[in-house]
Amino acid sequence: ISVSNSDPRMTTHPIKTPKKLIEVALPLDAINAACAREKSIRHGHPSTLHLWWARRPLAAARAVIFARMVNDRGYQQGGGCKYGVNKEKAQAERERLFKIIEDLVQWENTNNEEVLERARAEIRRSWREVCELNKAHPQAAELFNPERLPGFHDPCAGGGALPLEAQRLGLESFASDLNPVAVTINKAMIEIPPRFAGRAPVGPRISEPSPSVRGQGEGGLFAQDWSGARGLAEDLRR
Repeated sequence: ISVSNSDPRMTTHPIKTPKKLIEVALPLDAINAACAREKSIRHGHPSTLHLWWARRPLAAARAVIFARMVNDRGYQQGGGCKYGVNKEKAQAERERLFKIIEDLVQWENTNNEEVLERARAEIRRSWREVCELNKAHPQAAELFNPERLPGFHDPCAGGGALPLEAQRLGLESFASDLNPVAVTINKAMIEIPPRFAGRAPVGPRISEPSPSVRGQGEGGLFAQDWSGARGLAEDLRR
């Protein structure tokens, strides 16, 4: 959350924020291995949409955003904030969060709802804890609504890895850039697909079934799972 220091309410009521996991420890070996492997992925990777010279690995983006949103469980005190558990319990909790990250960064789990939902649940849990710590803040209703996660803002989004992965982890993403190519990439990845999420294709069926429906037999189009952006993708194939 970014709040102006010029607001007098910020001076008398500082925001209480526990340390985040990224400030303490990360399973870097697992993240690095997933990033290295991702370089060889072509089918279905955003890098095939358009070559962008500073594209970030999706695995790293997912891991960093998750670790930035999740509170470290170690005991913390100061700034009016008491939070966390003892050293042994904190380490056990970190290992559990590391396992989530290790699953999260695997390319096969990019759209694995079970893995993603475990990560989203931890983000929501940490956010509720922050809201509870700041419930006496004069702007609590505006800034610390436990039912609404803070938005993710990237003013220089480039190839869009960060806003895309923030959206995948349940945050509302806002991306912009000065380069019109970057703007187009981000519109194609994070703005347009959610508009058509869960909808069946609307274009006329082509004579030769596309790979997504091939092999399903007669009536396959009606039996197809059109969750996520599958329907939009099918329209693009047609």
